Amino acid sequence: MKHTIITGLMLGLLMPASMSVAVAAAEPPIAAKAHSANPTFARWLPQMLQQFEQQPEIKAQQAQYQQAKLMVQAADQAVYNPELGLGYQNADQDTYSLDISQTLDWGDKRGIATRRAQLQAQIQLAEIAVSRSQSLAQALLALVEQSQSRKQLAFQQGQLDAAKQQLDIAQQQVQVGDLSLAELQMMQLDLASKAADFALAEQASISADSQVVMIFGRQDIAFDDFIEQLSLSDSAAQVTAQLPALKSAYQQVMLSRLAVEQAKADTAADPTLSLSAEREGDENKIGIGVSIPLQFRNTYKQDVAVASQGIAVAEHTYLIDERRIAQGHALFSLSLPRLQRRYSDWRELVLTSIEGADQAMDQQWQSGDISTSDYLTGQRQLASSYLAGLSLESALYRSWLDWMGQSGQLETFLKSQLSTVGTPSAADAVLMNNLGE
Repeated sequence: MKHTIITGLMLGLLMPASMSVAVAAAEPPIAAKAHSANPTFARWLPQMLQQFEQQPEIKAQQAQYQQAKLMVQAADQAVYNPELGLGYQNADQDTYSLDISQTLDWGDKRGIATRRAQLQAQIQLAEIAVSRSQSLAQALLALVEQSQSRKQLAFQQGQLDAAKQQLDIAQQQVQVGDLSLAELQMMQLDLASKAADFALAEQASISADSQVVMIFGRQDIAFDDFIEQLSLSDSAAQVTAQLPALKSAYQQVMLSRLAVEQAKADTAADPTLSLSAEREGDENKIGIGVSIPLQFRNTYKQDVAVASQGIAVAEHTYLIDERRIAQGHALFSLSLPRLQRRYSDWRELVLTSIEGADQAMDQQWQSGDISTSDYLTGQRQLASSYLAGLSLESALYRSWLDWMGQSGQLETFLKSQLSTVGTPSAADAVLMNNLGE
């Protein structure tokens, strides 16, 4: 009968296979189970991350960070090379000369350039970390939507099969006079509606599969639901400069302050020391010289003033980013607990009432205790309840993934889950294996 299809799909698709009805009804809220050892991550997360690392965009990010590290090494080199001069003069007495000069980095150009390159590398790494978390969020959301669309497709397939069976029963009842032709037509219309719903679910499933293919290059990627792991505690309690999404903007402020020091160093009057040896006929001469640039016509004060103004620009940019992230965190903190409460309430009602209600309606309709119209209305309500559960699941995943990706914390969470389930360190290295970690 139809109740076995509906309840079987609800319990089998929405709840973990190892969870009994009694345990699920009495278990604590979803948020209380965050970071518990979940073997489902070990089954699919390492393989998914391996596929993720093969994307050209990710490999490009790895190359960009390697480039930033080379920039640090290049900056930490001497600014001035020594100069060698040779001279010869043909006169009554031939003159030979040898000159060596070296400009001193009096303004510490090398030190400033090294610190600037280091900050730029840190900015690059922070931006890559946020970009990776956002890409991971998109990839996981695509897998979630694929999983949800497959659940809906399986449910609509069950609805369609059950409607066909019920129509066969209705035709038999018409033959014995227990059902009118009008009611049979209602059953036929219900079957047509189920067929249309199944067609729409098929289209949604195809669209979800195409999104997965666009990201991973293939359709079948291992994935298990991890809705039990979603929690507010996964994210930072407060929005600070240490949040991955704000690290880059904060380091830009530090870089702007360093730009003032760099302007001073670049315009510093670096002296040049020189040593010369000369032989004129039989006479040897040795000379020592010092040259210092005279900054009379241009003191470069305006260059320093321009760099100083850049600090204000960077600080205001940071405040803009901080406000945007704070608003996202406030929205996440507000929406996730409410969605979890509604999902917990819905799940409890499904476990306690759906199966009995569906079975009772089947029996009452076949025995003639309820009309065909009331029976079909009840079936639509049951189907609506199941689809509402899928919608809540999707909203939970989307809210959590949007924030974790936007704030740049998703990759850290996934790495912690790999270590929680006892995955070897090599699997953890899949995430940042080429980023110097």
